[in-house]
Parts: sequence; C-alpha cells; structure tokens
Amino acid sequence: MRELNKQDMIDVLYGCAVLGTGGGGPLEEGLSLMKKHFDKGETLKLIKLDELPDDEYVVTPYGCGAPSAGGKNPKFADLSLAEEASSVLAVQALEGFLGKKIYAVGSTELGGSNTAEALHAALEMGVPLLDADPAGRSVPELQHSTYYVKDVPIYPMGVATKFGEKIVLQNVQGDLRAEDIVRAIAVASDNMVGVADHANVGRVIKEALIPDMITYAQEIGVTLREAKEKGLDVAKAIADAKDGKLLFKGVVTEFPWETRDGFNFGEIHLKGEAEFTGETYKIWLKNENIMAYRNGEIDVMAPDLICMIGENGDPLTTPNFDLGQRMTVIALPSPEIWTTPEGLACFGPKHFGFDVEYKPFER
Repeated sequence: MRELNKQDMIDVLYGCAVLGTGGGGPLEEGLSLMKKHFDKGETLKLIKLDELPDDEYVVTPYGCGAPSAGGKNPKFADLSLAEEASSVLAVQALEGFLGKKIYAVGSTELGGSNTAEALHAALEMGVPLLDADPAGRSVPELQHSTYYVKDVPIYPMGVATKFGEKIVLQNVQGDLRAEDIVRAIAVASDNMVGVADHANVGRVIKEALIPDMITYAQEIGVTLREAKEKGLDVAKAIADAKDGKLLFKGVVTEFPWETRDGFNFGEIHLKGEAEFTGETYKIWLKNENIMAYRNGEIDVMAPDLICMIGENGDPLTTPNFDLGQRMTVIALPSPEIWTTPEGLACFGPKHFGFDVEYKPFER
C-alpha cells in the first residue's frame, strides 16, 4: 500500500485524461470533484491487487452517459440535485443491499472524470482504491470490460441519478442487457447516472483486472507535468516514455457530432501543420476515439489508444474543443488482454461495425 497526496492524485487524473482517448469525462470535472479533498489535505490509500483480502467486497463506481457540451435541459429544471455524487449514492445503495461495508473501490476505466469518481468515492467512504483497472483506458460501453472477458457478472449493481434516486439491480441477463437498462436510465436523467457494479470478493476481483493501471496513469501524468515545466513537446514526451507514437499535428477543421442513444457519436477532422502540412487526419468516435485515418487510409484502431493533446500540453476530451483548435494525436499500445481473440471480439474494430482485422499500430 502507498498513500497518494494531492499532487499524486492530480498526476493520476491528468494521466487518466490522456488515456481516456477523448472520453472518460472532462478533466475539469474530475478536478472539481476532488477539490474539497485537496483543500482538506486528504491522502488516498492505494493498494495493489495482491493486498486485497480474498473475502472482502470491492465495487466499481463511475458515471455513465454522454457528457454534455454545456447548457441546461429545461426538462429537468424543476428537479433538485442530490448533495452527494451519484456514483457514491450508487455504492451506498449496494452496501444497503449487501448488508456489508465495502472494503475497497476500483475504477471502471481510466478517464479524467470517471477515475475521479472512484477516487472521490474512496475518500468519502474511507476505503482504499485498487491499483488496477478493467479497461486500461476509457471505453464507451459497459461490457467493454475485462470483467466481461473473464465472465465476472456485472450484478448486483447500484444506479443513482444526480437527482438522488437510487436503484439496485439484483440481477440482469448479461452485460449487454445491463448496458441497455443503465443507458435508458441515463437518457431519462439528463444523459448521466452514477453506477456501482461488479460487487464481488477479492479472490474473484484479483483474477479479472489489469494490475498497476493507476500507477501507469500517474507516470503519464508526471511525464506530462514535467514536460510542460521544461517547455518540451508533451505529446512526444508521453509517446516516447510509454512505447507510443506521435501520429499527427494539426488544426480542427470539422467536428460533426451528435448525442444519440446515450452516446456521443462524431468525427474529428484535422488539417496538418508543421511536418504534417498538406496531410489530413480523421478520427471516428463513439464517446472515445475508436478509428483514425491518415489521408483517408486507416492509421490506428481500437483497442489501441488514440489520444489527443492540446497545444498547451493538456489532454483533450470530446466534445470540449472548438473549430480551429490545434492538437497533437498520439497512439499508445493497448493492454494485452484486448488483443486476445476474446478481447477483440468484445472491443475490436468489428464490434463497432468496421469490417477490418485489428492491426497494432507500427511503433
């Protein structure tokens, strides 16, 4: 076990925002959620998988939906907001159902906001955070999880809206059904709900997760911070440090997108600059960046990570940028489990309707 201080947690969230591949929620929301903990000087206990007792329960809290680009929906204007984060309410609902205190929480994916939900829940409930993750990046659908690949049931699961309504799903007929149910609740709740799922004991959890991913995110966050302090190219520094590749530098010329069925779908079109002058780049996204094309040809595809860094060195998330904005696109390698036949069936390009075989990007 080790303790994370304020700077450690900030580095974790910056690294998670890079690994979010455009999704995982805005970093600003994650930092805002953590502000009261930072102001109090709180530290967070981080435990490795082998430190988790076999018989103690772990749950995974997070937000689910399609983050808004801004503005308020008048449909929900008369509803009062809960004082606590919806993901914490979801954990509390599960504790009531299980009749047992949760020993630790884990992240559902690596993202600037969703990982903050796990940090916040751990601090609010006085429990450790697992140094592990079931995605190793950010992902658009609930079944995009190593829990799913390893046949660990998603239920029982708690769902809570930002208006304070709490639901416990005692069982569901598989992760795809859970995705449909939770997504429907999100659509009815201003496109966002808190979820706590995969409530299970340590002996099961330890066999299902990708180890040391919070530490991995922290290392990326430290690389980002130190590169900014030294005036270096942040994107190149991260790619060099983590066996990645600088893919493209350019300016956003088009960004057609829409929120549909609880997801953000869209494309990011870039016009090349510097050494990429005269070239084009396109990214197709479903909440997260899934497919990238250079000059009309496939360049990088999921499950490899397509990450965006702004000209100020900070990670970018969709839909939180504008036409004319400059960015650098880098690729980082997928966690190994996603490149197995089972992993690709769950989270490869064919799952998203692209009739191509997965090919790792060339480093």
